[in-house]
Formats: sequence, C-alpha cells, structure tokens
Amino acid sequence: MKTRLIGDIPVSAIGLGAMPMSIEGRPDEARSIATIHAALDAGITLIDTADAYRLPGEAESHNEVLIAKALKSYAGDTSNVLVATKGGHHRTKVQQGPWEQDGHPDYLKRAAEASLKALGVDAIGLYQFHRPDNTVDYADSVGAVRDLLDDGKIRMAGISNANPAQIRLAQEILGGRLVSVQNQFSPSFRSSEPELDLCAELGIAFLPWSPLGGMGGASSLGVKFAKFQEVADARGVSPQVVCLAWELAKGPTVIPIPGASRPESIIDSATAAELELTAEELAEVDSA
Repeated sequence: MKTRLIGDIPVSAIGLGAMPMSIEGRPDEARSIATIHAALDAGITLIDTADAYRLPGEAESHNEVLIAKALKSYAGDTSNVLVATKGGHHRTKVQQGPWEQDGHPDYLKRAAEASLKALGVDAIGLYQFHRPDNTVDYADSVGAVRDLLDDGKIRMAGISNANPAQIRLAQEILGGRLVSVQNQFSPSFRSSEPELDLCAELGIAFLPWSPLGGMGGASSLGVKFAKFQEVADARGVSPQVVCLAWELAKGPTVIPIPGASRPESIIDSATAAELELTAEELAEVDSA
C-alpha cells in the first residue's frame, strides 16, 4: 500500500478508525479482532483509537485494550504499526450519558498513563489532545501533551478538532513538533478545509475522521452524492473508495481513517490508496 508520513514515520495512506468496535451497535469481540487483522493483512499500518471509545457506564479504554489484544494475536509482523490514541474527551459513567471534555493538564497526564497501560506499551506512538475544553486554557492543555513528549511517555504529539489558530498555537507550544491534526472531514462536512490546507502548508498530517460521513452516512454516500456513485460505477469500485481517493487527492498530508466494524468494509476502504482519480473526476466529485 502507498504510504504517507506522520512526523518522519511512514504509515499507510488509509488508516483504520476503530471507534465503531467499542460504541453503541458494536460487533462481538471476535469480529472486531477479525476486522483489525483484515486491516493489517490489507497493508494498513495506522490504527486510530481513544480512551473514550466505550459504552456509557463502561470502563475507560475498551477500544485501546481491544486493539492491544488484536495486535498481540496477529500472526504477522506488527512492528511498523502506529497506534494513535487520544485523551481529554470522555463519557460519563451513567447510561446514555453524554460525551464530555476534560483538558486539565493533570487529567491528560493521568489519561496518558492509563492509555499506556491499556495499550501495553512503553511509549504511545501518537498521542492527540482529543477536543478543546472551554473551561481550560488551550495552551495549558497542549502544554501537558508537550510534557508527555518531553518525558518520553509519547513518541509523537497531535491535536484533534482544532481550528487554524489552535493548530498554530499548538505548533508553537510543542516547539515545532506537532505532527498531526485530526478533524472531521467528508463530503457532508467540509468546513475543516482551511485546517486541511494549513496542514499541507506546514507539512502536518491531516487525519479526517468520519471521512465517509460517519456510520449513518457511509452506507448512503452514493445516494446522497450521485457524482461519487457515477464515478464509482465507471471505475468498478464502491462510492466509498472514490470518496477516500478524493480526500487523498486533497493534499499530500491527508490520511483518511474510515471507521470499520467488518473485515469487508476495511478491505474495501484500503483499496482507495491505489485509486488515482483523473482531474475531471476530481472536479466532478468536488462539485458534488
């Protein structure tokens, strides 16, 4: 599979978003592990997770523990796999509780320690501040990530759900060591295009989350955006693959991380790394 860079680490141009394996509607553990193994078989070397990916009322780190188990049980070589996790966003303990932010430096450092244990590693490959907390100075939150980086608890640092000003501030606080920005981006949600362009300018990886429109939008992508289906039909691929190839063409630092809970879906998504859309096709789907 074609690769792109996060920092100076080459990773697959398509990553795996593992969140659907731990939240509402998730599959059983066997199918989740089979999905992760299928991603690895397809050449995917970037797996995205977070300590918050769990059911309400469930212990933190369900998704991180699942990924660690899948990597340990995989028969092949996993030494080149980068697991990217996040902290600062969590679910309340009550059933059906909401998602909440906690960007306090002490909390982020405790969360990182818990993620280290859940993943079973000495240092987290990529740790990202999950979402700004309006009750905490953004610089203080990113400062905690900087401290984790300086202390060797994490190997690379990123941020998520950030605007251009926050990207520039994080880059300054981290001393030029910001390697990734993970924002929502899809045909249905294009307001993060300025952040995508800024990342290309700064040489920072841009990781679109829900790149196919989320669990509800992925299946209807070809219906909602007919141009994607038309190009897909002409190419003999799925509209989801066309969508991911369109996003890859948005810039050299873009690495989509489609969510998956079935082996078939991530195997299909992985093929997008090899699909080169023509300028005419890109213009058609971009206008959709």
